[in-house]
Amino acid sequence: LPFDISLKKIDGYKFQLGKTIIEPFEANDGGYIRADAGGYLMLLNYRGPSRYFEIVSMMDILKDRVPADWGRDRIILIGAVSEGFNDLFSTPHSSNLIKTLEPMSGVEVHANLISQLISSAMNGRSLIKIWAEPLEWVWILFWSLVGAAITWKWRTAGGVSYFSIWKVLTMFVAGIVLFASTYTAFVWNFWLPVIPAFLGLTASAVTITTYIARTAQDIRKTFGRYLTDEVVATLLESPEGLRLGGERRKITILTSDLRGFTATSERVTPEEVVKILNFYLGYMADVITKYQGTIDEFMGDGILVLFGAPITREDDPVRSVACAIDMQLAMEPVNKQMKEWGLPPLEMGIGINTGEVVVGNIGSDKRTKYGVVGSQVNLTYRIESYTTGGQILISGTTLKEVGPIIKINDQKEVMPKGVKKPITIYDVAGIDGKYNLFLRKEEEHYLPLQEPISLHYVVLDGKNVGDCLQRGSLIKLSEKEAEIQGVQTGDDLPPALINIKLNFIWDGVESEDVYGKVLEKTAKNGNFYIHFTAKPPDVSAKLEALYESLQS
Repeated sequence: LPFDISLKKIDGYKFQLGKTIIEPFEANDGGYIRADAGGYLMLLNYRGPSRYFEIVSMMDILKDRVPADWGRDRIILIGAVSEGFNDLFSTPHSSNLIKTLEPMSGVEVHANLISQLISSAMNGRSLIKIWAEPLEWVWILFWSLVGAAITWKWRTAGGVSYFSIWKVLTMFVAGIVLFASTYTAFVWNFWLPVIPAFLGLTASAVTITTYIARTAQDIRKTFGRYLTDEVVATLLESPEGLRLGGERRKITILTSDLRGFTATSERVTPEEVVKILNFYLGYMADVITKYQGTIDEFMGDGILVLFGAPITREDDPVRSVACAIDMQLAMEPVNKQMKEWGLPPLEMGIGINTGEVVVGNIGSDKRTKYGVVGSQVNLTYRIESYTTGGQILISGTTLKEVGPIIKINDQKEVMPKGVKKPITIYDVAGIDGKYNLFLRKEEEHYLPLQEPISLHYVVLDGKNVGDCLQRGSLIKLSEKEAEIQGVQTGDDLPPALINIKLNFIWDGVESEDVYGKVLEKTAKNGNFYIHFTAKPPDVSAKLEALYESLQS
């Protein structure tokens, strides 16, 4: 039976021709945007470039140069194909990436159209298919999300140069995938929107980059200049990063303080104080950043550092101890510079504690600070107050978290204010493992004085000076410490780890204030040891000269 390829109208403007259904061209089909869709138009799926179909010149027909049955069962089109007739058109096959091909004559365009209709009707050859407009919008949205996701993923990893290179490479690969997928679809007769999808890909990347830059600026205003890029990235990942409020979290807290710096600062100009602090804090900030600590606050010559906020890591306690040791080792170049400036050396004490606190943004909508509150913070300050210069004291919870790699010099039981039961604190000597850091242990050699030096002292209660003046004598001296013979005995002696203020009596003249901390070393009845924390220049010079004379 002959195959019926008659044209039948089936639905609105749709027609059935044999095995295929023909739909009219719409204004936004394929890559077109608001095109002229007047009349009944359709997309043409070309067979190939110009000269794809057999072309016979009219002279060959007139002079019988073709076989007699050459035209049997063929559709023959008559038209001009030379350039002189100005009937040439550009088609998808008119050019490629390598060279420019010749345009196609109008009669060949008609041949492609007829071939498409016949092959579609008889053999079911696919026409160029177009997605429905909602699906095209989904396609464009998908690639927009790809651009946004790539930009968000590579926004901070490994630093600025690393971030830029990988983002560009990933975006380049995404663009290749986009063009390859649309080309593959076109080979299978699907025309997908490529330019709108590419614009969505790039526009979303630019938008996310702009958003990150503006948000990072806000976060840096809140968190200060000493946060690492990794911390900023973590905050950017959470839309709640800048909201007020806090959360309970177990972290390790490190606090440091310079011993006797207040007395030193009173003897220099304010400009010199700022210069000293900036130099010292610069060294410490570099060390803290190296161990991924978060500097929460500079309080004069004190530093509050968090390990575990905003980012929590398994080795937070280990890094905090390693950081503290490295900070003490960094005091050597700091004091070298202090000596060049003609200033007395600085000594720092560090306390570390691990416990549960509340961390988050504290303040108001106009002024916000990322901070930490809780009894464990206060306990850390108390632990640090027991230190002498160059010492690191940690709590039992930190010792347990760090494990056997930590090396301890000594331990002591103390009763800090605000704590119901005594706690044990540990004097750190060093840490093994990958950090392998140890403090330099300096032995103090006490030399007896030929004649004791009279003095009087008073116990300091926090920042307040007590009102009970006690008398005594300096009987032994070392480089940084001394043995004091008190008039009182037993319970009247100052307790260990308390701070005292002393004044020496030289030739009937009282010296300037000298500050020290009572040590736990055992002495004879009525005696106790102190570690000097602050000495005026003239007193320091006299004691150094005295110690040198005793050595000789």
